[in-house]
Amino acid sequence: MSNFIVRSSYSICEPLNSVNTKDRSNDISLSEMSPKDAKFDKMKGASELLSEVLLGTDFDKWSERISSCADILKYYPHIDKETGEFLIKLVEVYFCHCRHCPVCDGRRSLRHMAMFRKSLPKILNDYPKARWVFMSLTVPNVPVDSLRDELRLMSKAWNKFAKRKEFKPVKGWIRKTEVTCEAKRKDYAHPHFHCFLMVSSSWFRGDNYTRQSRWSEIWGECMKLDTTPIVDVRAVKGTPDTAAVEVLKAFNYSVKPETLVNNREWMLEYFNQVHYLKFIASGGVLKNIFKSTEPETDESLIHVDGESEPSDDDAKVRVVFNWRTRDKQYRRFKKGDSGFSS
Repeated sequence: MSNFIVRSSYSICEPLNSVNTKDRSNDISLSEMSPKDAKFDKMKGASELLSEVLLGTDFDKWSERISSCADILKYYPHIDKETGEFLIKLVEVYFCHCRHCPVCDGRRSLRHMAMFRKSLPKILNDYPKARWVFMSLTVPNVPVDSLRDELRLMSKAWNKFAKRKEFKPVKGWIRKTEVTCEAKRKDYAHPHFHCFLMVSSSWFRGDNYTRQSRWSEIWGECMKLDTTPIVDVRAVKGTPDTAAVEVLKAFNYSVKPETLVNNREWMLEYFNQVHYLKFIASGGVLKNIFKSTEPETDESLIHVDGESEPSDDDAKVRVVFNWRTRDKQYRRFKKGDSGFSS
């Protein structure tokens, strides 16, 4: 796919190789114009690397789709009416929608956070005294070619775990599966659950209080393990809104991009093992918090911040950035740069 650059702040583009690229004194990066969008550089860079690793494999079609994902980002420039600050808002982009694409995975995480924040006011109104707890549940590492079976056992164990009397103070929960590659044995995987629990205030006192060591015993019993697994339990600090968002940020990737590209054989087997498996679940009063009647579309991954979309007239104005492999950044050319007509 050809690279493109912007002729002006409107969506008029032309191939990069058709202009003089030596004079880049006025070249502006997306991260410079909008620091909050600097994460796009990291996500796209990881996607580009993953695409290269997938070339010539059984996932060659994924390689092509991931390679073209989010090549061009189109933004609507505007002035914030409350602060007077100049801002740009993402309004148009092509996403590949591959499950393991770091760009799409990152946008899905933002979408989940937006869904949670939208539901939070009603949750706090219904349960004003609720507290929040972060819990990690681990199991012994397994060969990556048996990962699918292990994840199914973990899911069944969770169903037992959630029925234990110690779990009764939990009003609602969110569970995200994460898998990492073992450092010493390159063909082994480390699956674990990250859990976000909404609990009654009585969780922390009296007969309802359960020690961390006891949680390890309970999880080991549910998994039918010969050894006691590691379980991490901690209260989430801060306001519910702030704490929830910070915890959900940790739910970003099912498997970190660097894990995928650093061990090619492990990655390919991992893709086979987790095909069609769901890695995020919720229950209790949070059961339907991520439920959407609409299928995932480009628009659903664009408008994840809850802001209103620009009007048709405003949306005609575009600031366009294209991905530069050489720079590992999204950049644009302003009007008047070398090679452009006025």
